[in-house]
Amino acid sequence: MAFNALRALALSSALVAGFSAGAAQAADALTLQLKWVTQGQFAGYYVAKDKGFYDEEGLDVTIKPGGPDIAPPQVIAGGGADVIVDWMPSALASREKGVPLVNIAQPFKKSGMMLTCMKATGITSPENFKGKTLGVWFFGNEYPFLSWMSHLNMPTEGGPDGVTVLKQGFNVDPLLQKQADCISTMTYNEYWQVIDAGIPAEDLVVFKYEDQGVATLEDGLYVLEDSLKDPAMVEKYAKFVRASMKGWAYTAEHPEEAAEIVLENDATGAQTEKHQVRMVKEIAKLVDGSDGKLDMAAYDRTVKSLLSGGSDPVITKEPEGATTTVVTDKM
Repeated sequence: MAFNALRALALSSALVAGFSAGAAQAADALTLQLKWVTQGQFAGYYVAKDKGFYDEEGLDVTIKPGGPDIAPPQVIAGGGADVIVDWMPSALASREKGVPLVNIAQPFKKSGMMLTCMKATGITSPENFKGKTLGVWFFGNEYPFLSWMSHLNMPTEGGPDGVTVLKQGFNVDPLLQKQADCISTMTYNEYWQVIDAGIPAEDLVVFKYEDQGVATLEDGLYVLEDSLKDPAMVEKYAKFVRASMKGWAYTAEHPEEAAEIVLENDATGAQTEKHQVRMVKEIAKLVDGSDGKLDMAAYDRTVKSLLSGGSDPVITKEPEGATTTVVTDKM
């Protein structure tokens, strides 16, 4: 009798283990390619994974960090990711060049992009950019800047009536070493690197793209157009976005914990707790309680800005099919 009971217990345990293994295997795999390295900019995704929000949706999500040599549109075009995080100017430019990216969700409501200048340069308004050297990020990040200069009717080839563009690395060295009068910074990252380098805020002049009316949408979620023809993929994307937005909401409420989760996922060990907590708090201002749905008015402003590039616009025609609500409608 005891033997039979033990045998039944063993069989029951095996069935439970088998069921658990089957459930784990049943989780839908999905790969997310980030726009940049592991940092607070992407806290919502790391939090969603750490807190089990993806697991709750039956998803097995792999998060791939980006870097200076990684272009998310190229990664997804080559089959290396299912979803990418990208700025809309880069995504729309890539779409026009043949990579059929579609925006399925827009966690970031606002732009964090700025030009940060030394007050000693005498720059007090964008009109004072004439004749100055401005640091600009490339690899798809230059598009908002070029659009802004077009709005100002300022050539980017130098000269007394134009600006000289310095191809800026992903650091603040050109400002610290006085190689540029202004540099590209984000509200949540490089600006604070300047401050931490010992330059007080009162010695700086900051021009936010949002305040200048030339902001374009950043950090949207994009997939390849053909994948949206598969109802199962659309359902998977909806689960992913729903869990991700839950991660962003948790991040806003628990910035210190979110920063710690980011640090745990930083394989380089290059990030510091102070900087990541500050970054997460600044990022929360850009997400601003978003439900993930794309604001079409903000989309239209972005497209209008990118089209108005004079002889060298970022995109040359109104995009068609570059956004969809089929994913967020399921949330």
